[in-house]
Amino acid sequence: MLIAACFGTFLEWYDFLTFGALAVTFGPLFFPSNDPSSSLLASLATFGVGMIVRPIGAAFFGSMGDRIGRKPVFMITISIMGLATLLVGFLPTYAQISVLAPILLVSLRILQGFSAGGEIGGGAIFLAEHAGEKNRGFKTSFLQLMGPFGILASTLQITLLQGWLSAEEFQAWGWRIPFFVSFLLLLLALYFRRTLEETPAFETLKKENIKTEGQLINNFKNSEIRKKMLLLFFCLSGGGAVLFFCSQVYLPIFLKATVKLSTELVDQLSVFSTIFLVLTIIFAGWLSDRIGRKPVVTIGLILGAALILPAFWLMQKIGLHTPITRVDILSISSIMLGLSFILGLLGGPQAAMLAELFPAKSRNSAATFPHNLAAGWIGGMLPFIVTWANHVSSSSLIGLWYPTTFLGVSAILALVFLPETSKSNLL
Repeated sequence: MLIAACFGTFLEWYDFLTFGALAVTFGPLFFPSNDPSSSLLASLATFGVGMIVRPIGAAFFGSMGDRIGRKPVFMITISIMGLATLLVGFLPTYAQISVLAPILLVSLRILQGFSAGGEIGGGAIFLAEHAGEKNRGFKTSFLQLMGPFGILASTLQITLLQGWLSAEEFQAWGWRIPFFVSFLLLLLALYFRRTLEETPAFETLKKENIKTEGQLINNFKNSEIRKKMLLLFFCLSGGGAVLFFCSQVYLPIFLKATVKLSTELVDQLSVFSTIFLVLTIIFAGWLSDRIGRKPVVTIGLILGAALILPAFWLMQKIGLHTPITRVDILSISSIMLGLSFILGLLGGPQAAMLAELFPAKSRNSAATFPHNLAAGWIGGMLPFIVTWANHVSSSSLIGLWYPTTFLGVSAILALVFLPETSKSNLL
């Protein structure tokens, strides 16, 4: 059951993050410009569009999950994501069909984001409801590994392709291969997901004939659920999304475009930091079962608010060295590991808390909507907002005040209002 639930989520992340990893490549292919920064901004904005529509998908599929069950929604969302990603691999470029190329690319990104809104968050609910009472944080932390594994698979594949192909070959057709591989992964995911059983919590709702129509609207009418949705948005999902996109999506772009490290070196360092993130997530999930979810999450938010800006400033400072030495590379690698550790503190308990905050009849919609709203609007737009702010201010660091401020506010809210949920009964 764990493999079946997690593999589909892995595919969602692989599909979604392959686009992010190729943002620099997509710039000249779909948004050609005499200004490389403008081209990159257009590519990052397209990535952000997919994130913006995630809450719409969450509202649609979250309510559907409360109404017809968690499993059917899983099959629908993964099919939409897989097919949209495959079609990206077949897209003609701007040089071939002019302005229609970016229009088609944006359309497929919208489909990806729509399906991801139902998958990411819904997977956490599904696994948590199957996990039982004991060691729920540890068990559900494995779902959180799918993001790092998706990054790892995408990065390794792109690194190998760039090693095997010349720069011209990769730019001409090699970038399409990861999207074709996605179709094979889709077939495997559909096979695994056929074997899933509906969750005990939803089966209980069916037996007791508890109605869930219009549940998302009812969530906003309930003051207690509304308060927890707000806390989820800021403290858990928003904070986690900011840290994720800072350390896993924007950081490689920053190292390539601002620090001027080679693509190959950045990809290698990203692989090591992602492997470390995997270990940190499992540790944080285990730790949250021992000392509680709230302390682990709050410490992560405080460290993120305090260290994001100094970390990027130091990496930029190191990048001024000519030539870059082994000590410099080791220093950058250590900073990347530190940021991964902070992210892991939020990632480990996240899946369990998503489910534990809400009652069963409203859980899917109450959790997935704020989670995807935060991930999409706060986290997903972060690379674009930070890059845009840096661009208009002619500074490579000014945009990082955005994630720093958000994490600071989230840390305060978590300290004062976030409840402890580790002992919650999910039935």
